[in-house]
Amino acid sequence: MLYRRFGRTELQIPVFSCGGMRYQYKWQDVKWQDVPQDNQSNVEATIRRAVDLGINHIETARGYGSSEMQLGAILPKLPRDEIIVQTKVEPVADPQEFRQTFDRSLGYLKLDYVDLLGLHGINNAELLHYSLKPGGCLAEAKKLQAEGKVRFIGFSTHAPTEIIIEAIESGEFDYINLHWYYIFQDNWPAIEAARRQDMGIFIISPSNKGGMLYQAPQRLVELCQPLSPMVFNGLFCLSQPEVNTLSVGASFPTDFDEHLQVLDLLDRSDEILPPIIERLEREAIARLGKDWYLTWREGLPKPEETPGNINIPTVLWLRNLAIAYDLIEYGKMRYNLLGNGGHWFAGKKAQNIPQFDFTACLQNSPHRDKIPEFLAECDRLLGGEEIKRLSQQ
Repeated sequence: MLYRRFGRTELQIPVFSCGGMRYQYKWQDVKWQDVPQDNQSNVEATIRRAVDLGINHIETARGYGSSEMQLGAILPKLPRDEIIVQTKVEPVADPQEFRQTFDRSLGYLKLDYVDLLGLHGINNAELLHYSLKPGGCLAEAKKLQAEGKVRFIGFSTHAPTEIIIEAIESGEFDYINLHWYYIFQDNWPAIEAARRQDMGIFIISPSNKGGMLYQAPQRLVELCQPLSPMVFNGLFCLSQPEVNTLSVGASFPTDFDEHLQVLDLLDRSDEILPPIIERLEREAIARLGKDWYLTWREGLPKPEETPGNINIPTVLWLRNLAIAYDLIEYGKMRYNLLGNGGHWFAGKKAQNIPQFDFTACLQNSPHRDKIPEFLAECDRLLGGEEIKRLSQQ
């Protein structure tokens, strides 16, 4: 395994982390006796395989249902000073509620402390305020740190980049969990800001949110040759020294195998990646048009500035991916979360487009005349039944 310095924490973290949101029995808390033995045996086998591979960073969250409880039956059996345990707790208006939730996490994990505590989902200005206000959740986390229950404090986020940068530039956090991968590079300025603060940088869900790459469409498979899409994406992310670790949301012990292929390629990333990236860009330009490919983001409004609260940037992004790379199933999964994802996936779908006047909100876009048609096209292509976040299922 390869390790990287996790920012100012000085932890040596593996470049792949064992994410704990896919192997658990339920997305809700359950009684221990209700967890099937075969499920628990699989969780333990997955954790032990990770540790055997040198993946000693185990990441979970209070919001991951039975994950913490199931880990609590395993982690105390492992050498405590050889594992890095991270959990996450959502920021709320009442910092005492935040503390009580953390106490439940620590109780489920059956540990005296966690190495990393993340404020889970600083996704908008309100949640940033709950975190940073005097006496707020960050202040409570620092009390936990002073009590020896937490070593380092960070945050995870699905926020717009400007909110992420505001949180980073507070200077209060030791590390960040955020989204950044080949198909979504918007947050690179946030990564640069985190690097300036010497924060550890953890990439969330590069294989799932990065395109459902474990079931990639044939077009993407061909474009990424000689690598698989998953290996390409992992190499793309880890070729940047700013990136410290990628989450592997393993469901089974074998789920690490394909990711590990990246390790032998890292020294040659400058040779391997450019021709693949060139093919991907050439295909996108051929299918979308060069002018659109280069300028489609310019002058787009935020959802709160748009009639019907439509998330125009996200809808157009998903349309681009579907057309350029056949990422239809991925697009459906993300598109149909709109309107049902809360602050984790803001804004709504592009439904009933003819009833809205977009003249004012699109006045700064060079593509103002085309965009309403493209929005309607995306809804026809990807629309369907609402999809709930995993934690709502």
